[in-house]
Formats: sequence, structure tokens, C-alpha cells
Amino acid sequence: MIKKENLDKTSAWPFVEAKKLLRERKSFIEKKGKITLQTGYGPSGLPHIGTFGEVARTSMMVNALKQLSDFPTEIITFSDDMDGLRKVPDNVPNQELLKENLHKPLTQVPDPFEKFSSFGEHNNEMLKKFLDSFKFNYNFQSSTTLYKSGFFNPTLKIILENYEGIMNIIIPTLGKERQQTYSPFLPICPETGHVLEIPVIEIDKEKSNIIFDNKGKKLETSILDGNCKLQWKVDWAMRWYALDIDFEMYGKDLIESAILSTKIINLLGKKNPSGFAYELFLDEKGEKISKSKGNGITIDQWLEYASPESLSLYMYQNPKRAKKLYKEIVPKAVDEYLDCIEKSKKQNELQLLMNPVWHVHNGNIPNEEMIMTFSMLLNLVETSNADNKDLLWKFVKKYKPDISETNFPIFDALVGYAIKYFNDVIKAQKKYKIPNESEKKALEALVKTLEKCTDEMSPEDIQTLIYSTGKENGYADNLRDWFKLIYEVVFGDENGPRMGFFISFFGVKETTELLMNKLK
Repeated sequence: MIKKENLDKTSAWPFVEAKKLLRERKSFIEKKGKITLQTGYGPSGLPHIGTFGEVARTSMMVNALKQLSDFPTEIITFSDDMDGLRKVPDNVPNQELLKENLHKPLTQVPDPFEKFSSFGEHNNEMLKKFLDSFKFNYNFQSSTTLYKSGFFNPTLKIILENYEGIMNIIIPTLGKERQQTYSPFLPICPETGHVLEIPVIEIDKEKSNIIFDNKGKKLETSILDGNCKLQWKVDWAMRWYALDIDFEMYGKDLIESAILSTKIINLLGKKNPSGFAYELFLDEKGEKISKSKGNGITIDQWLEYASPESLSLYMYQNPKRAKKLYKEIVPKAVDEYLDCIEKSKKQNELQLLMNPVWHVHNGNIPNEEMIMTFSMLLNLVETSNADNKDLLWKFVKKYKPDISETNFPIFDALVGYAIKYFNDVIKAQKKYKIPNESEKKALEALVKTLEKCTDEMSPEDIQTLIYSTGKENGYADNLRDWFKLIYEVVFGDENGPRMGFFISFFGVKETTELLMNKLK
């Protein structure tokens, strides 16, 4: 049990937001006896890593709430799968099939992958599969199911009762042309099955019906049982109301929507949930990651190259700062994860609450010794030409004969990730430097230095000799350039591992031969 004084002192963002939620929703939580948090998902394209991030961060909030309160918690993962398909995503097959079904609810669009009954169901199942792989605890809810089952009917009636007030909130935020056509209710066309964005002519509050003009034809339909869906901002407020949501985080691009949805739920007679606006993820070009574009890195790709825990840590860090999310950031994220585990071993309780791995592992931080960095391991993959885990482990055991795959599961997984990442991402990008005459002479001096070294020497002693060799061969004023030269020739990169440690690990003889081959 964490001491109360440390819970009071910690400034880790999940605790800060959890405390804020408990303050803002105190009376409502006490009345219903539980805390309900929501994450939203628009299944118009394949789930992307930003969606995972929202669930991961909300789960971290839940972990904090469990330390601060005795109330049970629930995360509702809501899929807006009744939304109309507005455009065809770039990264799916059977493009023509989807074009033929534009504007239909996603759960009425055929699955282009031909695996499920609809495109919406396919993307929902993909989302659940991803979330399950991370062992998230969530309650999945489908917009289609809740509309068609009648669950939303009582709230839809209240929204119709407040039709004029809602229009007064939304209309001033729209352009003149959109003002003429806007309606909170989007009827499902009985002839085409399309979600229609057309103006409502009349409303019948008593019958819960709306009358609208569809290409000169006056039609009347019920707002209940899935015959209509709501426009986004009104729909969001409706979910908060009907599901009694206490907290929801959302991307910075939805701040304006959150403000309007807040006004709407307040109009309906309920207090809005506590909120948290996070910054967006960007691809390598600095563009917003998009489900339809399929840019950035996918969840599946990250899990090929690194552990789920390293991704969770990346999601934890600086949620209110825009961060790039692409393949090349993976090694740094992994090394930060390993470093946080190492630091945790010497930290007191308050410091642990500020350590990201406490939130990633819900307080159950692994105690495994970190053998080497991921970056170092990638260098070892390259220099050893290891194409399988067994071969790479042979090099590892030369340095650490007392460790095994069984006793070091984190590192064992890391070995596999390193081989995959090097071959898929790094190999093609390598640009090895061909040294000029003076540089070659300095490196030949390094070869002679290494020939005098033994595997029994400490990494520090080897590092000292490398320093001395650089100083004696033209790099006395700038040893950084000396190591940059070594890295560019040996590793094809401006940066690399601490050479003394690498040589101890890889072997003196092996490193000497490697360098000699580079100088041929």
C-alpha cells in the first residue's frame, strides 16, 4: 500500500488527472458508486497507434484511481461504427467495393477484407485484438448496437425536446452555407441506406419523429431504434449523458468539439465529464497520423521491433507535447524503457511514482538486470552478422557466461527484436565511410593498439587506450571526431556504443579483424 503522503506529493500526470477527476465528479461518483471512463474510436480505417495511446493512457489513469479511491472503475471503449463512410481509406483492398458503398453506416459497408459481415465489424475486431494483446481491461460498446437496441432512445427523446437550444449552441459556430443545411439528426435513407446530412423541416416531439426533404420528397421518420444517428458533437454529448461518463481524454484537435459537447450536455441537465486534451502524434514528415492515410508506424510494426511495454512507456511520456511516431524512434524508446527499469532499483516510493515504468507495469516493475542497451545490441547484430537468436546469444554469453534465455526473458525478447529491426529498418540506411589517407593511418594505429589488448582487460582500460590512440594520431583537440570516425567506418553511423564496452563484449580479436576488413 502506497503511503498517503507520497500520493499527495506526486506530480505524475495520471495521479494529477485522477485527483482532478475525483474533485470534479465527487458527488456523481458517490451517487452511482463507480467511476466510468470512456475512449472513443472512429472505425473508418484500420486502428492506428494513436487509438492504442488513448486506451493506454486512460488505463494509467485507472491505475492511479485505484490507489486514490475505493470506487470500482470501468473503461468504455466506444466505436462510432454507425457513422457514414465518407471516403475510401488508401490502405485497404477492394477500393471499388467501398466506393459503391460510400455514405452507408460502417456496419452496413461490406468488409473489403472479406473476413467479417461489415467493414465496421472488421475494424472493431481489429481494435479489440490489438487492445487484448496489451491485456487492457475495457468494455467495448458499438454505436450501431446501442442505437438499434433502443438503449439511446431515452436520451434521444431528451435531445429532441431540447432541439431549439441545441441548434442555438451549434449554429453560431458554422459558416452561412452550412447553417442552412445543418441538423443534429441524420436520418438513414430508407431507399439507399445512406446516412443523410440534410436539413430537418419539422419535428414532432410527441411522436419522436422528424420530417425532412430528400431531393424534393417529404419524408417522416422516427429518431428512435437506429432510424437516425446524431451529428458528431451532439452524438458525443449524448454518449456522455446516456453512459454517465466521468472522464474522457481526447486529442488537441477535438478541443472545440469538447467545448460544444459540454454546452449541450449541460443544456440537457447533466454535468460534463472531466477531460484531458493530449497532443497529437506526427509522422516523420511532421504530419498528423491518420487512420485513412496509414502513415506513421502501426501497432503491429512496433510489436515486431519492440515490446508492448516500451510502447506503453512512449505513450506515458509528455502526453501534452506533440511527438513524432515512426520506425526510427523505436530504439530510443526501448532504451528509455530499459533505463527506467534500471533507475527504479534505487528509487524510494515517491520517486517510483514519478518513474514511467511504475505506470506501465501498474507498480509491479520487473527486477531483471539490463545487460546492454538496445542500440548496443543493434550494433552487435551488425558486426556479428547474426541472423538468428541462437547465434547472437553465443556472443552475449561470451561476455556474460552466467546468464541464460530463461533467466533473462526481457533481454531474450530484445535479442529477437534487434535482429528484426536491424534487417528491416537499419540495414538499408547504412552509409559506411571510406577513410582518407590520414584517417586510415589513425585507424591502423588503433588496430595496433587493439592487437596489444586482451579479453581479460576491463572495458574502461580499453576505452582509455582508444582515447590515447586518438590523441596521438591527430585528434587531441577533438576526440568527438575521433569516435565519430570509428563509428562511421565500423557501424555506418555518426553515433555508436561506448567502444571499450563494445570491444569487451564483441571480443578484442573479433573487433580487430572487423576493423582491418573495413580498412582493406
